[in-house]
Amino acid sequence: MFQLASVEHLDLNMNWSLININIGLDLACKLFYVTMASFAVGSVVRRCGRLAGGAARLSTSARALGGDGMPAIIERHGKREVIGYGYNGQPNYIDRVDYPIPAVRFKEETPQIKALREKEKGDWKNLTKEEVQELYRATFCRTFAEIQAPTGEWKLALGGTLIACSLAIWVYIWMKLFVYDKMPATITDPQRVEAQVQRMIDLRMNPVQGVASNWDYEKGQWKN
Repeated sequence: MFQLASVEHLDLNMNWSLININIGLDLACKLFYVTMASFAVGSVVRRCGRLAGGAARLSTSARALGGDGMPAIIERHGKREVIGYGYNGQPNYIDRVDYPIPAVRFKEETPQIKALREKEKGDWKNLTKEEVQELYRATFCRTFAEIQAPTGEWKLALGGTLIACSLAIWVYIWMKLFVYDKMPATITDPQRVEAQVQRMIDLRMNPVQGVASNWDYEKGQWKN
């Protein structure tokens, strides 16, 4: 019977530990979701800031529409030349590998760039390497290699995940020490555990797959 009490005591302790672990994992998941959402918002804000600094966008706000709020799109690409359809037919600039030709040029046309465009209509051998690069940068912000280069954002995501997990572990430890009550005597006291198991056997509880199914009532011992 002492062996029975020890087994059941171990099972009940394991169940109680699993409950605590589930609570800790739930807290960790919630912290992870909050961290990832904050990182996603921060990434979007940073990218929008870079795009806003490199090229003007479109606006349909009441101020841009003159205050009347009419549902029309106002082009705000300045003096940038429209050179193609882009990725959605709107006159805005964005670097995309699947749409390599943007709708507008990256830079507005200046007298220096205008002179280079006139020069490029002739023999390209007369253009220097610096002039070719300047013409490219006037139309495009980044090269394909720069677009496809690793950004290192995975380091931020991994670091945030580890921070969230560590915070969840500390919260679990704090709750374990200061919030949760001690385990009841029905779990920690071997005599009470033994009495509970004996009561289950006497009442023939779960005779198919439970405790009673493993007890030999004729011999009064556990089945082999």
